[in-house]
Amino acid sequence: MSFKRSPLLSLALALAPLVVADDRPYVADSVCNCYLTNSSERYFTNHVFFDFRNLGQYAGVPDALADWGASANAPVTSDYFNSDAWTSVWSIQSWNNTEVKGKNGNDATVDMVNSANNIYIERNSDRDASSDTFMSMRTVRTQGFQSSAEIESISMGYHFASVRMLARTIGAPGACTALFTYREADAYANVQEADIEVLTKDPENRIQYTNQPSFTAQGDTIDKSTQNGTMPRGTSWRDWAVHRIDWDEKDSTWLVDGSKVSKIAFQVPRDPSRIMLNSWSDGGSWSGIMNVNESAVMQIQWIDMVFNTTEESSSSSKRDVGLHRHGHGPVGRLERRDGDGKCQVVCSIDSSDTIGQPVMLHNGTAPGQLLGQSSAMAFWLPVALMSATFFHLWA
Repeated sequence: MSFKRSPLLSLALALAPLVVADDRPYVADSVCNCYLTNSSERYFTNHVFFDFRNLGQYAGVPDALADWGASANAPVTSDYFNSDAWTSVWSIQSWNNTEVKGKNGNDATVDMVNSANNIYIERNSDRDASSDTFMSMRTVRTQGFQSSAEIESISMGYHFASVRMLARTIGAPGACTALFTYREADAYANVQEADIEVLTKDPENRIQYTNQPSFTAQGDTIDKSTQNGTMPRGTSWRDWAVHRIDWDEKDSTWLVDGSKVSKIAFQVPRDPSRIMLNSWSDGGSWSGIMNVNESAVMQIQWIDMVFNTTEESSSSSKRDVGLHRHGHGPVGRLERRDGDGKCQVVCSIDSSDTIGQPVMLHNGTAPGQLLGQSSAMAFWLPVALMSATFFHLWA
């Protein structure tokens, strides 16, 4: 007996090796109930990814604004920062330091204002550039003041997270660029904060890692709260690198390009917090003084984070009272779900070979099947296709 290969049989033969071989398939976030990282057994229930690498339609570097009012009231630099994808998670800040400068231990010597004009999409002009564009956060010293940049999450309900960014800092001495968690308080002694801070006055291989507060009301340093980290393998904070903070109830751990560079358990943040990024200077002892007409920029290709949230989802920031907020960000009570039967599909961003794209590690809808072992779906899908084919042939 002889027969022609049908299209259905061809499809079955083509899919069989792919389904069996694809041990950790790409999946949409909507498929995932929770996420595991490569550094912890903690489950996270949310994932967001911001990709600034291919936003050429929004690219353009605005001139620095030398007028205080124009800086404070500047509009966003492109429609990207008005998009729902952005405004549902992030808020661009416009607060200034004039009410606190030089008071209660604040040793700032320069007026500073945050400006939307300092946050923009920029073309990547690197030789052998790995992206078309990136997001820039600039701080620039004008004749009369320092113009800076800060974004904060709409939600203050992030409760433990793993946050990563591909970033670098370039520019003049006298700036601080940072990624951090932040729980505001009426007094500095009660602030909860885990920091990655680059000080452009420091050696280019040094980064400061801190669980705030880092000094007492008397101005004494709290040594156990902070560490000077060293960039791995001879790299510099002027180089592109993946900077990462893993925050849980036990400690804050910091990594650069996958290498652990610092870990602090002392006064690790306990309560739900915001996620924030900034680039600033105020002429104080921490940032240093930037020369007039000089600037520094934190450039970011992407931000990737997995996290848990609580009902404490949003709040008016004491740093920017009266700021109009758009959207709601990641909200709702989404806590750790291991052991309660809800975390059926486990995903990972660390096991993926594509940044920002999760892969499936475990599918609890097929009990006991950990992807990478024999998978029931991987076996039965090609069998079903081939059975249907032969049924079709003999019918």
